[in-house]
Amino acid sequence: MSDDIAISPPEDSLIDEVAEWLMSQALGDTEIGDLFGGCCVRLHAAGIPLTRGYVAFRTLHPLFTGVGLIWTREDGVATEGYRHGDIEGTDAWAKSPLAHLVDNGLSFLRRRLTGEDALLDFPLLEEFRDRGATDYLAFSISFGEIDAASPMRNGIVGSWTTDRPKGFTDDDVQSLRRIQRRLAVACKITIKTQIAQNVLDTYLGPSSGRRVLEGQIQRGDGEVTHAVIWYSDMRNSTPIADSMPAWDFLGVLNDYFECAAGAVMANGGEVLRFVGDAVLAIFPIGDDGSTVTKACEAAMAAANEAAERMVEINRRRGAAGGVPLAFGLGLHVGDVLYGNIGVPERLEFSVIGRAANEAARIESMTKELGHDVLASRDFASCAPMAWTSLGEHRLKGVGEPFEIFAMAGKAAGKAAE
Repeated sequence: MSDDIAISPPEDSLIDEVAEWLMSQALGDTEIGDLFGGCCVRLHAAGIPLTRGYVAFRTLHPLFTGVGLIWTREDGVATEGYRHGDIEGTDAWAKSPLAHLVDNGLSFLRRRLTGEDALLDFPLLEEFRDRGATDYLAFSISFGEIDAASPMRNGIVGSWTTDRPKGFTDDDVQSLRRIQRRLAVACKITIKTQIAQNVLDTYLGPSSGRRVLEGQIQRGDGEVTHAVIWYSDMRNSTPIADSMPAWDFLGVLNDYFECAAGAVMANGGEVLRFVGDAVLAIFPIGDDGSTVTKACEAAMAAANEAAERMVEINRRRGAAGGVPLAFGLGLHVGDVLYGNIGVPERLEFSVIGRAANEAARIESMTKELGHDVLASRDFASCAPMAWTSLGEHRLKGVGEPFEIFAMAGKAAGKAAE
């Protein structure tokens, strides 16, 4: 195609439709990837010859400090999470066009990548040119007053590229700058919603967080849930804590939680509380069509995985001269009240009820009976493996004697003294 052929600008009515679509998405419940991908597709359909779009923003998440979305004409949108140190602080970021925008408080930057007006003053631009791009437009939009210590925290940065021989027209640039502000509005709302979900998932768990966002935020809100109840407790935590500085013991606790709580979540359970050095979790029965047998199987898979994780952690601790860690686990099946407790201004979403108390008391017998994992009859009768009855025992705070079971054979394991 000749470069001299006239290029038709995008029609204002089509750009208006993209703007209206973005505002409708801001009022809805759209995932950020669908929002950005949908925007890029509609801009391309309106006549703006995008070959790539990119947007990035900070987030509040226990694993990631930022999120980047990359859209390409060929592959659509892809999402990537950035951990601390992946972007900011690196040489690649310092030499990037986006860092130049942020560091200098600029809202846009344009670079032609080919022809006599080409300006390749950032290494990234050479990469884009080598991939066939001809024009590059970067932007930075703040959601409010910029924090000098963390300039991207309340805003988005991004860029558009094209491979059209003559690059973006002035009309293209005007349309993109108009749309990207509306994109920022929609992104801000979506990002805030996602951050709220991230925080609730992190501190309450996915199921509890979803319930709170759906309106269960008043004291007394909740429901009775039939579930497998997991209660595990770290051995010898007091002497270990007394033997080291508090910050070192915090690391020990997190190692243990990686074993117990990490294994629970990896096998479909939900961690409800960290009670000191104990983990209270459930494997719900019936919410998704699961049976009590499947819930027990999931709990046992978590127990086995937790034991495997503990072996690996103790291997590392042993090599560093640390004392080995161990834990006891009580497993039970019963009804628990799953909901909000506390005072009206300060609530906790957790489980209460007799079955939760019984699970904790079963765990308290692990050291006395010499087994790492103990279960009630209700659990053992539904878990598809061999169990050995250890007889009936009085549990503190429980009226009736409880028959307690341990896994038969070598799988039973012995508790650390």
